[in-house]
Amino acid sequence: MAELNGERSEGVLRERNRVRVLDALRRQGTASRSELARLTGLSRTTVGSVVADLQSRGLVVEHADGDRQPGRGRPPVLLGLDRSAGVAVGIDFDHDRVRVALADLSSNVIAEDCADIDVDHEAADAIDAAVEMVSAVLVVANADEASVVGAGIGLPGPIDRRTGTVGSAVILPGWAGIHASEALGKRLGVHVQVDNDANLGALAEASFGAGRGLSDIVYVRLGSGVGAGLVMGGRLHTGAAGLAGEIGHVQVRPDGAVCRCGNRGCLETIASEAAIRALLLPAVGYDLTRRELLELVASGDLGATRVVNDAGLAVGRVLADLCNVVNPEAIVVGGELSEAGDPLLNGIREAVDRYALPGAADVVAVVPGELGERAEVLGALALVTQSTETLRVIGTESVVSFRNAAGPESAAWVSVGGKEGVPHG
Repeated sequence: MAELNGERSEGVLRERNRVRVLDALRRQGTASRSELARLTGLSRTTVGSVVADLQSRGLVVEHADGDRQPGRGRPPVLLGLDRSAGVAVGIDFDHDRVRVALADLSSNVIAEDCADIDVDHEAADAIDAAVEMVSAVLVVANADEASVVGAGIGLPGPIDRRTGTVGSAVILPGWAGIHASEALGKRLGVHVQVDNDANLGALAEASFGAGRGLSDIVYVRLGSGVGAGLVMGGRLHTGAAGLAGEIGHVQVRPDGAVCRCGNRGCLETIASEAAIRALLLPAVGYDLTRRELLELVASGDLGATRVVNDAGLAVGRVLADLCNVVNPEAIVVGGELSEAGDPLLNGIREAVDRYALPGAADVVAVVPGELGERAEVLGALALVTQSTETLRVIGTESVVSFRNAAGPESAAWVSVGGKEGVPHG
């Protein structure tokens, strides 16, 4: 029995060491054996053994060093995850479109697609479209369904972590009672993780965008609604029921307009896209589209600029209180309305400076997001690629390998992770 327990303990230790090496490669993109020893805290002998094991499984490959300089001696051999280790699926359900992306486990996007569809009211149609798009991007990447290790899903509404369902039938009426992870998991045949769009935007900006290198950020998403995602201590904070960051339903005017949540005077009734367009209706004489609104702001139209700046002040007032509570290093502004630029950002900054404690206001930067409309789908991918459970799966004998013939030279290849910087569409 003691011998059996010893074998189990040794097996657990080997698995942990494999996960640590895989995680380091996922985060770094490429690394030498000596760098892996430093990053993981393992001895060079242990790293060498783990790397040899992973190479034999086809999960780790050696990369040629293109930066070798004459007279500097032999350069270190760089290691990286082979795309045969598997791929991740990301799906972002926005109110009026579905975006799907496929990435390797170092978060490099290898194929992507987007389609217009009514997500709010037609959940079944949206799910059907997403499944068809996943099949299409797998074909583009020359991958098969067996290579998918997991999927991340984003929805434009609160997700109740206790039930796994959408927490508001008012925001997403077509999704009432639907367990999104189970519904999509059955169709895709893989484990599916679901979160709301603001949380995924926060995860993406913290991993690949304006929040890189920071431990504590608030991502605020401004568009059809108002929401925030919180990254605290380098980890996404969702709260006990998954409702952390729902700043759009903080009351700012006790006698204000009735909100779709049923309360009165919520931030969303002042700072959402619909609220801003409604305020401009008397001035322009017709209901502006989002693009027309943003074009008016860009042209310097006084009315549009004033209304957007007022919205920024209202958002900043709520964020100031949040800064006093969580003391973030940065407020990253994303969502469709973030394209309004300085009038919006300046309003947020002004209110934070005025209402937050001086110490909290002094350390927080208010910056635009870097990932644009792709932030949420990149966050959905990160749910999978940054999961320890995913690394455990690919570190076992059950992994199904494939060879992705598209290669980094393919037109579908877009760098997201590793050392290659910010993704581009």
